[in-house]
Amino acid sequence: MTKRSKKVRLAVARLDEIIEEYKKEHPAQERDWRTYEQQFARRAKIAFHNLEPLVEEAVSTIKIETGENRGNDPKLTLKQKVLVLLLKHFCGKSNRMMEWMVVMFSLLTSIDVSYKTIERLYSDEAVRLAIFNLHSLLLKKKGIKEADCGGDGTGHALLVSQHYATSAQKLKDKAKEVSGTVKFVYSFALIDIKERMYIGYGTSFKSEKEAFERALSLAKRFRIKVNSLRLDRYYSGESYVNICQEALGNVKMYMIPKKNIDSLGVGEWCKMIYAFVEDTKAFLREYVQRNQS
Repeated sequence: MTKRSKKVRLAVARLDEIIEEYKKEHPAQERDWRTYEQQFARRAKIAFHNLEPLVEEAVSTIKIETGENRGNDPKLTLKQKVLVLLLKHFCGKSNRMMEWMVVMFSLLTSIDVSYKTIERLYSDEAVRLAIFNLHSLLLKKKGIKEADCGGDGTGHALLVSQHYATSAQKLKDKAKEVSGTVKFVYSFALIDIKERMYIGYGTSFKSEKEAFERALSLAKRFRIKVNSLRLDRYYSGESYVNICQEALGNVKMYMIPKKNIDSLGVGEWCKMIYAFVEDTKAFLREYVQRNQS
């Protein structure tokens, strides 16, 4: 370990102390709930006013070629499917709760579907295409060509359980539930911290790194120039900086070094480490904006 990396470790060791000083110097502004609710209501009205024509434009470019149809005709048009799915997430409701809400609004919309229909929207390829088109359309209408970004990833456990109630009953024993294989689905989102719009998103059943790379690829596909990027310590390594540079070009990075750092490396990684050590508080002012992701 070099003298320079020792200096970095010392700066990292003092980080908690520096953060406490930073919080005192930059106290969080108290939210005016009345103003916040008024602004939220105004933004919601604008969003709902623009939602239907935007979805209409997003689905208009999708042409569906149908072959032999042996089932029942779909109850929902593609436009209605997308609207139901988006409204479900806006309201934060489960599939069953959304079914009941659709029933209530059926007096106005003439739409009456089961929760299974809503559940199947997630695997509907046409719906996925329409939402991708909608995302692209929104970014174009907002005029986002350059962005200062923050990114965050997470993983969700998918637990498969096996129930042995039948066997237990034969043995005149209590029913037992045995946990089966646990799998994970990973996701990563890349947000424009100024416009608060996501410019890249990726998922993976393999790893968070793969989800991360897919999110960068999507941002590149939208041809959005990323000027700076803020990532948490999971990505704090020279290899991840290189991945960002290869995918997005010359990006200024903001990441907190890990406690066991032993090399300053070269290129953008080295520049970032020096910026962190030389003026940690100025570095934190940029880094904390990652919280918007």
